[in-house]
Amino acid sequence: MATSSISVTIKLFAIYQEAYGVPELSWEFPPQTPVSAILDRMIAQYPHLAPWQPLTRFGINLQFVEGDRILESGDEVVLIPPVSGG
Repeated sequence: MATSSISVTIKLFAIYQEAYGVPELSWEFPPQTPVSAILDRMIAQYPHLAPWQPLTRFGINLQFVEGDRILESGDEVVLIPPVSGG
């Protein structure tokens, strides 16, 4: 039996955590959704995040992945914005 949605946990850092005011989110998506759809949804909710889109890297279950990686139920996703430090 096919499931109608998958649930993923999204860990937020830096600008993304500032936008949402929480360290993590739990969202549902249709099957076959790429990880980049998470950032698309965030930008739809908070348009001021758009400049960060081309600079953000994705991690799933502690591994860097490309934006076209398909999400699976239970995935833990991290959005990694550019960080400056000294």
